[in-house]
Amino acid sequence: MSGTLPKINPTQTAAWSALEDLFEAQKDWSMADLFLNDPGRAKNFSTELDGFYLDYSKNLMSPEVRTQLLVLADEVQLKKAIEAQFSGALINETEGRAVGHAQLRNFEQMPDEVAQTLARIKSFVTQVGNGDFKGHTGLPITHVVNVGIGGSDLGPDMVCEALAHYQNHLELRFVSNVDGDHLHEQLKGLPVEQTLFVIVSKTFTTQETLTNAQTIRGWFLSQAPESAIANHFAAVSTNLEAVGAFGIDSNLVFPMWDWVGGRFSLWSAVGLSIALSVGYDHFEDLLRGAHAMDQHFTETDFDQNMPVLMALVSVWYNNFYGAESECIVPYSQYLSKFVAYLQQGIMESNGKYVDRNGDVVNYQTGTVVWGSTGTNAQHAFFQLIHQGTKLIPADFIAFKACLYGEQDHQNKLLANCLAQTQALMSGTRGQDIESPYRVFTGNKPTNTLLIDRLTPNRLGGLIALYEHKLFVQGVIWNIFSYDQWGVELGKKLAVNVLGSIESSDGLDDSNQANNPGFDPSTTELLRRIKR
Repeated sequence: MSGTLPKINPTQTAAWSALEDLFEAQKDWSMADLFLNDPGRAKNFSTELDGFYLDYSKNLMSPEVRTQLLVLADEVQLKKAIEAQFSGALINETEGRAVGHAQLRNFEQMPDEVAQTLARIKSFVTQVGNGDFKGHTGLPITHVVNVGIGGSDLGPDMVCEALAHYQNHLELRFVSNVDGDHLHEQLKGLPVEQTLFVIVSKTFTTQETLTNAQTIRGWFLSQAPESAIANHFAAVSTNLEAVGAFGIDSNLVFPMWDWVGGRFSLWSAVGLSIALSVGYDHFEDLLRGAHAMDQHFTETDFDQNMPVLMALVSVWYNNFYGAESECIVPYSQYLSKFVAYLQQGIMESNGKYVDRNGDVVNYQTGTVVWGSTGTNAQHAFFQLIHQGTKLIPADFIAFKACLYGEQDHQNKLLANCLAQTQALMSGTRGQDIESPYRVFTGNKPTNTLLIDRLTPNRLGGLIALYEHKLFVQGVIWNIFSYDQWGVELGKKLAVNVLGSIESSDGLDDSNQANNPGFDPSTTELLRRIKR
């Protein structure tokens, strides 16, 4: 199937016009007044499902605005778009692909190839974990190094960090950047006879990943025979020929599928390092948590649907208030890599200026996503959010219970989280402040996502929540969220630049025509590099 997503310009809908009028009429309203006018606002502007509670009451949004945003979702045929994705339609039309990452975690309707791969992952992870899979000298594996980039790195790295509390005896390291200095830092202290390298590359041709893999291979072979590669390297790839030429045993090659985008691939065999780190049972629980959010997304009415509501709030600020960025602040140090992961998922998906009709849009699409963990963030960039000149909507993520029982710490962590959202909303309104430097205007919007506990299951749900949020945004903005042509041009140009760097020929100072493809600035930079 193709051409299955609606192609509706949101600015041509009746709801969009109504929202423009509401914005002009209500843009100077205060959140404090919204609460005064509706004593039940905290309840009326919240929703929940098992383990998750979303409070979006601290937003510059009246009930009338919410109603029209929900009408907008209907007018752009969001329900039809959701059905298209979950039915396996080729909604990634520019690449001719389905978008099936939700199938990777649906144990009731799982494709046979996915179930078989999970069974292989379970078997391998169990063997490595209990010491039955050994290195070439008969010693058990103690260290695992994931070698990938983009979705083949950010997802597994983020999840392993987030689930460090559940980590087993294996030490995990991640190599992604083609920076050789970083690579050698990651190789420091690795026990060659007890290290497993997992090379993750769908085509096994990605420049950064293959450069790192070949360097690692050379480092390994300087200390072990070539036959030992079969005991120390696994791969996640579709290019069996290239993987075999590398020396990796075919039994240790796990598949990737065309219908799974890289930035949504941690649920697949790309998550092998996650399963190795926390064990297969926790990995499966991660998948099941994501599936629970999938069910909520596909089955819940939009007015109680977490991903839909979060997306509509974002559209309201991006397209009517002109807010260009969104801040995400998880109050858990375990989620220190969560924002970086979301940056790829959201900004690579919705950074588009051409709509699904092939037309240049005349409205804003993707938002800039940034943030850090609380309470660190409070001592870093919160000054800008509180007293700066920019409107920056923020998501606050907190867990009710801690993992190590340090209740005093947890109480203070949660107190800071809630206090910041209150301060951002209320400011110093009603207080007699003599110094203008101490005035907080308030009226700064936030969502608060309260989760019962950081478990693999809840983490899966949290990740899936943001996956569905970005999809809803893309549907409303009438763009293709699942292609990524924007990453290609720089890759192609880098081939020519690399050729020039590696060439023994100099660059002509006098004639730019002798340096085809390079602008004067790049030419000068190359000349200085080659001096």
